[in-house]
Amino acid sequence: MNKILIVDDEQDILEFLSYNFRKHNFDVVTAMDGEEGVIKAKQEIPHIILSDILMPLMDGITMCGEIKKNKSLSTIPFIFLTAVNDDYKVLHAMSSGANQFVSKPIRFEYLLKIVNQTLKPA
Repeated sequence: MNKILIVDDEQDILEFLSYNFRKHNFDVVTAMDGEEGVIKAKQEIPHIILSDILMPLMDGITMCGEIKKNKSLSTIPFIFLTAVNDDYKVLHAMSSGANQFVSKPIRFEYLLKIVNQTLKPA
């Protein structure tokens, strides 16, 4: 069973994504901000991380950078799921080490396809 860490400061998004990923046989771990996301990533060692960008305490870009600097976490695929559509922010997000960038609002079926493709070994 694949373990996914979902990091978002909006509780309704966490609940929606958690429910749907669990329906598709994912073990789901959640965090409400980047600081908690880094802690949970170290504790849980997920197979993939899905994160918002704009969050309190530590934003998603900083969190991604912290995870990619950690030798034991650096190979975990990282997908940004965010309402940010500023080209500069997107480029900055991708340069932090993310594998994918998906804009909100999303269709869950599309997101699931992106997550499954990202998890497939090359």
